[in-house]
Amino acid sequence: MEFNILKGKFTIQQVKQLNPLVLAIVGDAIYEVFIRTYLVERNRDMNAHKIHVKAIEYVKAHAQSEYMKIIIDDLDEEELTMFKRGRNAKSATTPKNADLNDYKWATGFEALMGFLYLSEKNDRLNEIFERIINHNLGDK
Repeated sequence: MEFNILKGKFTIQQVKQLNPLVLAIVGDAIYEVFIRTYLVERNRDMNAHKIHVKAIEYVKAHAQSEYMKIIIDDLDEEELTMFKRGRNAKSATTPKNADLNDYKWATGFEALMGFLYLSEKNDRLNEIFERIINHNLGDK
């Protein structure tokens, strides 16, 4: 997903200096758009409500935590640092429908997605999304 109007707006250093919860906000949105678009592509005749319900399965904290555990061993040092910053960030909110550990890992996952997106590391973002699809979404 690329929006040319945003291209080159951040240097890697600027992205690294952002609050990890800000990265998580961006990462959450990017990941959700990816999942919804993927589901629409795979289920073109499905109504909007059913796509929404299906998307929730993949964007909830537990699922994101599980995906993070799948990809963590393949992260480079910079990516792992961004994940850990997100995972360890102090949030003002507490999870309502998620285990605290899942919530923290999901926040780390989202921070990593936000970092990759804002850093314009689209090839890497696509590698991770493809890995998630191949692990779980491909058979749904």
